[in-house]
Amino acid sequence: MDSTSDLPGPPQPSNDSAPLAGYLSRKALPIKRNDAEPLTREDVQFDLLHHIFNDRHKVFTPQAPTEESKVHFCDLYVNALYMSHKCSKVLKDKMADTPAFAVELAKFALLTNVGRINTTMAFFPEMKTALRTYHPVPSLQKTDGNAQDAPRIKNCLKAALLPSELKSMPPSTPEEILQKSRALQLPPTSIVNLIFVLANHAAPLASTHFDPPLNLLDLFLPINIASADRARAFLWLMFHYLEGPEQPNPYDDDYSRQHPGKVPWLRRLSEEAMEQENVDTPEEIEWGKSMSEMRNIFLQKLVKSFDKEKKAKAAASTSKVAEPISGRLRPLRSQQEGAKPYIHYLPPDRAPQLTHSETCSNACPADAWQVVTSTDPLVDSDEELHDEHVRLDYSRRVDVIARLRGRPPTPPLDQLPPDSSGSCPPSSDTREHRWRTVESWK
Repeated sequence: MDSTSDLPGPPQPSNDSAPLAGYLSRKALPIKRNDAEPLTREDVQFDLLHHIFNDRHKVFTPQAPTEESKVHFCDLYVNALYMSHKCSKVLKDKMADTPAFAVELAKFALLTNVGRINTTMAFFPEMKTALRTYHPVPSLQKTDGNAQDAPRIKNCLKAALLPSELKSMPPSTPEEILQKSRALQLPPTSIVNLIFVLANHAAPLASTHFDPPLNLLDLFLPINIASADRARAFLWLMFHYLEGPEQPNPYDDDYSRQHPGKVPWLRRLSEEAMEQENVDTPEEIEWGKSMSEMRNIFLQKLVKSFDKEKKAKAAASTSKVAEPISGRLRPLRSQQEGAKPYIHYLPPDRAPQLTHSETCSNACPADAWQVVTSTDPLVDSDEELHDEHVRLDYSRRVDVIARLRGRPPTPPLDQLPPDSSGSCPPSSDTREHRWRTVESWK
C-alpha cells in the first residue's frame, strides 16, 4: 500500500515497502541524550501525542464524578493527574489556571508512563543534582509553567489511582482489568494504572493485539508507521480494556473488525513520508539552543561557587592547625616544671623498693600484679588497705547473696548465740562489721 492511501485494509506485498522497525529491547526504550541537549519532536514523537490528546471521541467513563457521562482521552488523563494525591497544590493551581500547561504536563506524564522518559531527566535549567540531566523540550514547553522533573512526575503517576484502589491493591494484570470491565465495573482501574500494566505486559500481549514484531511500546518509538495510525491503535487499546472488549470500539476499522482482538491497521511509511512527520520549527530550534546556553552558564557559575567554597573550607582547616615548634622538640610539662614523676600509691608495708627509673616504668604493672595475686575480695574491709574496686566487687557479691537468700546475709545481733563471756563470737562480730561496712559503702 502507498503511504498516502486511505484504505483500511492491509497493504499488498511489495519489494519497495520500507522494513518495519520493531521494539527490540526495553533498554532501548528510554530517550538517551546528554545534559543540556534538547529533546526534538522526533524524540518525543510529538505528532503521535498530538493525535492522542486531540482526539474528540467522548467514549471513556470518567474516573471522578462529572456532569458528563463520558469524556475523551485528554480529559480522562489530565483529571487522573489532577486527582493524584501526590500532585502538589501549586501544580494543581497551575493546571486549573492554564489548561494548555495541563495538556503539556499530561504529554510528559504519558511518555513517563510508558517508560520513554526515565527518572534521570529534568526539565528546568536550574537543576543542581548530578543524578539527573536537564533537557529543554521546545515542542512541549510552550507555556511558562514548570514541567517538573521525571521523578516527581512518576510519583504523581503512581498515586493516580481510583478512590477504591487507595485502600486495596489495584489490578496488576490485563486479565484482572478485563474481568472487571466485563462485569461492568467501570472504570475497572485508572487510566494511568492501565498503561503501567499494559507496558509491563507488552511482550506477552504482542501476539494478541499486534502483528509481529510490534507491541504497545513500539507505538512511542520513531518507527516507520504513521503517527495517526499509532494514536488510533493506542486509543483502541485504552477503550478495549477500560470499557470492555464486548463493547463496540469506536476506533475500529475494517481490519480490526475482521480480526477480533487486533488493533486497527498500521500503515507503513516510506523514508520520505517519515521525514515529513515530527519536524521541529525554527522557533523551537532557536529556543532549545538558548535554553542549552542558559544551562551551560548556570553550570559554570555552580562549579565556580563550589570551587570557592572548597577553597574557603581548605583555608579554614589550615588555620586551625597548630604552628610547628622550631628547633628541638618541646619537653614534657612535668620535666619543664621539675615535677616529680607519677608514682602509683601503695601501702607503706607493701611498697617495693624501686629505683627512680624502675618506679617510672614498673610501678603500675608491679602493683597490679601484687593486687591480683595477693588480694582476697572477701577479706575484712577494716584493714583499710584495699581500693574502691575491691570494695565494689565485695558489695556486688553480697548483693547477689542477699537476693538469692531473700534476706540480708548477716542475721540480727539478738539472734546470734553469745559466748561464755556473754559477748558475740568473733566470727559474728566480723560478719556484723562487714555488713555495716558494705551498707555504708552503698
